[in-house]
Amino acid sequence: MKLYNMNLSNFATKSRIVIYEKGANVAIVPPPGTGLKSPEYRAINPLGKIPCLDADGLIIPESELINEYLEDKFPDPHLLPASPEDRARVRLFTRFHDLYLDPPLRALFAHLNPKSRDDKVVTEKLTELQGRLDQLEAMLAEGGYAAGADFTLADCALAPTIFFVVNMLPGFGAKPPLEGRPRLTAWWAKVQERPSVKKGLAEMAEALKAMLGGGR
Repeated sequence: MKLYNMNLSNFATKSRIVIYEKGANVAIVPPPGTGLKSPEYRAINPLGKIPCLDADGLIIPESELINEYLEDKFPDPHLLPASPEDRARVRLFTRFHDLYLDPPLRALFAHLNPKSRDDKVVTEKLTELQGRLDQLEAMLAEGGYAAGADFTLADCALAPTIFFVVNMLPGFGAKPPLEGRPRLTAWWAKVQERPSVKKGLAEMAEALKAMLGGGR
């Protein structure tokens, strides 16, 4: 079993965190060829996206499907609660992340360079992202992990994206993402203590440093 991965990808990182948390026997490898659009990788995953899990011949190309599969395949330690209600709470976070929190952040990636950014787009997406962070603040459980006392797939999804939020927003002159959000602040401090998260975020940080030229 292997996970096609890029360390800087927040979606790939959320699957790596699950693998690390479970100690699952999954090889973590880069996509073959010259990248995501290479014929070699497209032959494996026609969507040309990262991550992608090759589960002994079954190709699973979406991070949340990958994580749910890993949860079923390697149930110990469990990252989904037992009750349908608590599972729904966790999945609300993962759905919120994929559909609402990540898109405005992703739209800002093309505007990281001040010389080429579109200020109108930046203002619009920052406003949307700040609103999503306010919604996340209201959703988070108090004093624990995202959905309650236990570490779950919700935390695996959120942590890599909040890494980007915390590191990127100052470069746009935006309000610090943790300012005025005590639940998010407490959760962010707690989740970074988790060894699986610490490892995944360290890999992201190293990849980000290399991308910005500090890895030479």
